[in-house]
Order: sequence, then C-alpha cells, then structure tokens
Amino acid sequence: MAQARTALLAEIRQPTPAETGERTPKLVGAAWALLILNTLGSTGAETVIPLPRAVSQLVTMGALMTAFVIALALNPRLKIRPSAYLLLLTLLLVTSTVASLHLEAGFGSLFRCFRFGVFLATLWLLTRWWNGGFTFVRHHIKMFSAVLVSVAIGLVIAPGKAMPESYGGRLAGAIWPLTPPQVGQYAAVIAGLSALLWLGKRTTMTSALIVIVPSMGLLLLSHTRTATLGLVAGLVVALLSLAMTNARARKVFTSLVLVAGFAVVVLGGLLQAWFLRGQSEENFSSLTGRAKVWDALLAAPRTVNEYIFGVGLTDKSYDGLPIDNSWLAVYHEQGFTGIAIVAAFLLVLVAVAVLRPPSLARACAIFLITYCISASYTEAGLGDASPYLLHLALAASLLAQGTVRSSEDDFIPKGQPA
Repeated sequence: MAQARTALLAEIRQPTPAETGERTPKLVGAAWALLILNTLGSTGAETVIPLPRAVSQLVTMGALMTAFVIALALNPRLKIRPSAYLLLLTLLLVTSTVASLHLEAGFGSLFRCFRFGVFLATLWLLTRWWNGGFTFVRHHIKMFSAVLVSVAIGLVIAPGKAMPESYGGRLAGAIWPLTPPQVGQYAAVIAGLSALLWLGKRTTMTSALIVIVPSMGLLLLSHTRTATLGLVAGLVVALLSLAMTNARARKVFTSLVLVAGFAVVVLGGLLQAWFLRGQSEENFSSLTGRAKVWDALLAAPRTVNEYIFGVGLTDKSYDGLPIDNSWLAVYHEQGFTGIAIVAAFLLVLVAVAVLRPPSLARACAIFLITYCISASYTEAGLGDASPYLLHLALAASLLAQGTVRSSEDDFIPKGQPA
C-alpha cells in the first residue's frame, strides 16, 4: 500500500527541468522577448514613420498572446514552480478584477485585467525553467538592447523627432514610440546587469562594454534622473552583497566610490545642471509637477470600497495627468489592499535575497529589486503588466533554487555580447 502511494505521488510530482538540469528551449527566449515587447506601451514621441496607436496596441497585444501560446506549447502539461512572488501577483490580479467590475474606469479596465491575466499566466508557464541560472538574464539584456538599438537608429536618422521639444530635448524613441523615462530605464537596467556579469566573469570586458558604453550614452541623453539614481543605488547594494566574498567586487566598489567622489568635487556644477534639466527650483522641488497630481489624487473623496479595492485598472493617470508613482497608482487602482500586496511581494523578494548565500545570481537579483524599489517613487508600474514586474520576475528566477547546468544556456560564451 505504501509503495503504491509513493508511486502515485511520483507520478503526480514529476521533477521540473530546473531540478533535472534539462536545457532551456530556445523558444523560451522568444516568449520572454515578446513579453518585453508587450510592456513597451504605445505612447511616446512622434515616430519617423507615423504609427497609429491602434496599430501599436495591436502589435503589443499580439506579442503577449503569441508569448502565451509559445509558453503553453513548450509546457503543455502545465508544470510550474512554486513562486510566492507570482502567487501574490495573482492575488493582485483578483483584487484588480474585483475593483474593475464596477466599471468606474470604463470597460478598458476589464481589458487591462485580461491583459494582466495573460501576462501572469505566461510567467507561470515559464517558471518551469526558473533555476537560478542566467538564461533569462541573457534574454533580458538582448531584447532591451534591441529596443535601445532602435532608439539609437532613430537618433541618427531623425534627431529632431528623437529629441523633441515636447520632452525638453530629451532622448525618446523615434522608431517605436518610447518616452525618455523608458529609454533611461532600459539603458540603466541592462548596463547594471552587464556590469555585474562582467564582475562575475560570465562575460568578457569587451562584450560588457559593447552593452554598457552605448547604454550609458543613451541614459545621459534621456536625462532620466530616476533611472540614473536607480542604477547607482542598485549597483551599490549589489556590490555590497558581494563584498565579503568577492575581492573583485571590493575593488570595483572602492573604485566607484573614488570616481564618484572625484566627479562630485570636479564636475559638481555639470552634474547639478544635468539633474536640474534647466528647471526652476520650484519645478524641481515639485518633481516636475508630479507633487501637484499626487496632492490632488490624495485629496479626492473616495468611497469605502474605493479605499479598500480602488477604482480598477486605468492608464495610470488622474484627471488626465500621469500619476508617476507606483504606490499612488496602486492606491488609486487597487486601494489599500493592492498596496499591501505590492509591499508583500517586494518584502518576499527582499527576504529571499537576504537569506540566499552570496553569489552573482543573488547580486543581480538584488540590483533589480533595489532598482525597482527606488524607481517606484517617480514611476508607475508595480500594479500592472509592466517592465518593472518583468525585472522583478527576472529577480525571482535568479533567486529560485534548482539544478543549474554549466551549459550554453547559463553561461555567456566568451567574445559574445552579454
């Protein structure tokens, strides 16, 4: 009887590829790239070739559905790994759906819930290959690098559209409609990950510089303060997490401190001018007008139901103006319940990262978590399908425990770009 029960449990609970060391199918990278494409959005600067918003929305939604189909085809038996992060996100989806059913934000809120649901379902299917390796890091860097290449091409062929006056001369996407904060975010994330991969000897210096140097150039042209501060904070915390066990990390951290001190002393005026972006002190202190939107949002009367569950998923705006704060956007859309869930999954990721032994995977995860937390103050995205949730999903994959093979899927070959 006991043997029969053991056999039945073995049949039900079969090992995942993460546990057996099975190689990750290459189509997993395609699914991840399509998820990134879906989160690019459909608004931004005027493009070289006029792109109707309906067309860009069709492309992004088509990318999401294709990613789901690929993930389902690769994982037809629905083998998934336990993930507290995705479990809490699923709970957030339920909260969003409950709030959206009142249609306070229109039928668009239900469509956004559907999109969020397909997004999460695809991530759940891909957890089969979450094993603490660097497969998804490579896909992350490659896809966002491709996006930034399109930004650079737009800058070359149409500098006026790539740095429009409507954005104060900041770099935006002229091939695909991207805002300057998006350009800065993508550049900062892949630059930080590439630097850590080089630090951990997962790629060569040449390969890392191929990503880092252009990315930093685009970051500076985007004049994105949030991304710059997030990059610095993320790298500092990630390097500190390696400092006790990695001599190379200690040297790099010391060098960064010296360079930062030199830059503050010698280039203080230029740095201040770059951060001010020609704004008045009043405009800068109000975070480019964000504080006025935040005050109006918090002062608006709300029902008890809206306090608890919010008004449902919106376009992350209030009274026609962007909210640009993840916590207030979640408060508006999913209420205090949503805030509690978002805080919970961030705390889970932080706790797991702290409890893991020092490693390069842990350092990369800490960089991503720190970046997302620091950016949440002036960027929305923690309550709906967004690049920020993908960054955190990547962190969760790096913190997952499993059998990691020394294969081409987990190591970046020498001489090839990160």
